[in-house]
Amino acid sequence: MKLMRYGSLFLLIATLAAATIVGCSTSVENSGSSSDTTAPTVLSTFPANTATGVALNSTFRATFSEAMLSTTISSLTFTATGGAVTGLVTCAGNTATFTPAAPLASNTLYTATITTGAADLAGNVLAVNKVWTFTTVSAVAALGPGSVILRAAGNYAILAKTAISNVATSAITGNMGLSPAATTFVTGFVMTPSAAPISYTTTSEVLGYVYAADMAGGSTSSDLGTAVGAMLTAYTDAAGRSASPIANVGAGTIGGDPAFATFTPGLYNWNTGVHMTGGITLSGGANDTWIFQVNGTLVVDAAKLVTLTGGALAKNIIWQVTGATTFSAGSHFEGIVLCASDISLLTGATMNGRALSNTQVVLQMATVTQPAP
Repeated sequence: MKLMRYGSLFLLIATLAAATIVGCSTSVENSGSSSDTTAPTVLSTFPANTATGVALNSTFRATFSEAMLSTTISSLTFTATGGAVTGLVTCAGNTATFTPAAPLASNTLYTATITTGAADLAGNVLAVNKVWTFTTVSAVAALGPGSVILRAAGNYAILAKTAISNVATSAITGNMGLSPAATTFVTGFVMTPSAAPISYTTTSEVLGYVYAADMAGGSTSSDLGTAVGAMLTAYTDAAGRSASPIANVGAGTIGGDPAFATFTPGLYNWNTGVHMTGGITLSGGANDTWIFQVNGTLVVDAAKLVTLTGGALAKNIIWQVTGATTFSAGSHFEGIVLCASDISLLTGATMNGRALSNTQVVLQMATVTQPAP
């Protein structure tokens, strides 16, 4: 009997000890420490390794297997050679971007490198340097105004200052960021936060990460502040362009009349809002650029489409809008919107581009896909 009692007592002590150990482990992880010892890897790059015909205004991008510590992704750990290449290195979540300060040289072999100084949120570094090469396209004169450089704002498919709201189910490819507003102003998504201190959240409706200004981990707050500052700088740049604008096409009503439905590369300016009552086509090459300055609201009617031809790319199309922007139900849009007010994508609207708002972005069963770099 005594042996049975002693055995039961030993079993109880062992059980309590095991429970204490498990509790400590959970507490340590939740306090910000991590048992993660797995080195991150690079899943994909843009341009792809050995790619040819790369556009001269391309950025370089690497997608990692997990979120990275942004302070370890810099011009010291992410470099490019093959010509005189300088630029800005930024990181959001698991994506690092190198934005060259000037167009690349034509018909040139470049080498991009991310060194073993790059670390994940737990401090694990790349096991070996990631190196890839690509060759640019032969010289072709680019048409249109100089590019508007997004810098850190280019790490986001959606970026806003006051709120991001959603009516499910939307589909966002790319990161979403909100600053200076907090996480509570991202509504309509079922979100799962990362381990404490929270660096980001995830949701099934976003193929990427969701960030807000009150997230403390991974330098989230400072990164978002940099991105919002870059958005405002890009807006000011686009608004200030003035060389040979094409003014007031269609008196602000475009698409309905065939005469106002095709846009070649250039700077376009309206002293009113723009109403897209029919589909429009942007016709140009992969290095050509467009800037649309809209001094008022931008409205795309239901089921109306923006179409690109001739190799034109959404990343080279900037819409700078002083008023609200509304993409009506079932419409499709191409390009980057830099908006001083709200951006709304109504039921079923789709966008190949970026929605960058000085106020809020409203999504209603919408699709936003960030453009290829």
